[in-house]
Amino acid sequence: MTIVDLNSDMGESFGAWTMGDDASLLEVVSSANIACGFHAGDPSVIRRTVQLAARNGVAIGAHPSLPDLAGFGRRSMAVSAGEVYDLVLYQISALAGFARVAGGRLHHVKAHGALYNMAAGDASLAAAIAAAVRDFDADLVLYGLAGSALIDAGEAAGLSVAAEVFADRSYRKDGSLVPRSQPGAVIDEVASAVAQGLDMVRDQRVLSVEGNWVPLRADTICVHGDTPGAVTLARELRRALATNGIEVRAP
Repeated sequence: MTIVDLNSDMGESFGAWTMGDDASLLEVVSSANIACGFHAGDPSVIRRTVQLAARNGVAIGAHPSLPDLAGFGRRSMAVSAGEVYDLVLYQISALAGFARVAGGRLHHVKAHGALYNMAAGDASLAAAIAAAVRDFDADLVLYGLAGSALIDAGEAAGLSVAAEVFADRSYRKDGSLVPRSQPGAVIDEVASAVAQGLDMVRDQRVLSVEGNWVPLRADTICVHGDTPGAVTLARELRRALATNGIEVRAP
């Protein structure tokens, strides 16, 4: 039987600002990537999200980012590998503390936004993230873009890795994501996102915006919590996976 993880980025509310429907998503997904306060989330939001994930039996992950609240962590910064190591270690340590208090444990780490995309193509930044994860807890799973430097760095560091694909994002012919600044980067139509998700998990490939099929490895599939209709997409995707005999569970 084919097995895939269904993950979502969440815990991204902040103060009086609400982002996404985490409670409903946590009834559907098998793993949650919880913001650590640098791009979104505050201590109270983090605590509530971690507790809710633990109650639902959802694998708890840290979602560290660049320190960019105003830009939601989606703006690139000139940071050294050493700075990235410290940023990631700081954030996953905080999330692990909340998980422990909630009676759970940290299961995985997935970088957010610009940090994720920068490290996907920069071996030194990817190695810094992998080193921070390994040095904190070598049993953690490192999530990274399928076919990217993040997966290579995680494997080189001796970590378990999960190659990630995106149901709600468009791909370029080199396997990278279409930048959010470009039209069509986010797939809002549920049926199209579900169809892409199935292609990636079942057939290990994705159709690029240039029109060619790109082979990829799909261990975990992401639905962004801030995508319009994210809960509907997650439900429909999980239903389609089950219909096609694909089991959903955390790696």
